[in-house]
Amino acid sequence: MKRVLGLILAVASMGFVISAEAKPANSANENITVAANSAPQWQRNRNYRRYEGRRSVTRTRLVRYGRRVYRETFVVTYWPNGRTDTRLISRQRVG
Repeated sequence: MKRVLGLILAVASMGFVISAEAKPANSANENITVAANSAPQWQRNRNYRRYEGRRSVTRTRLVRYGRRVYRETFVVTYWPNGRTDTRLISRQRVG
């Protein structure tokens, strides 16, 4: 009984899909281009946070690890709520 009902539902759904796709396209609607959303889009990072209101600054400093001296270049991001994020870009040995 389950097989028969499953077969009937499958055939009925295929018939519905075929009939929906078989409609002739209206020629008046073919040449109309509509923007998906005219509102401004905010870029988002991988954590789905918006970039609005932030400020990023590149900084360089010399640091010493033991006898070696390195130049570190990093980006400091200042957020509107007062938080700062620091991300190291490169570390090059100077002396």
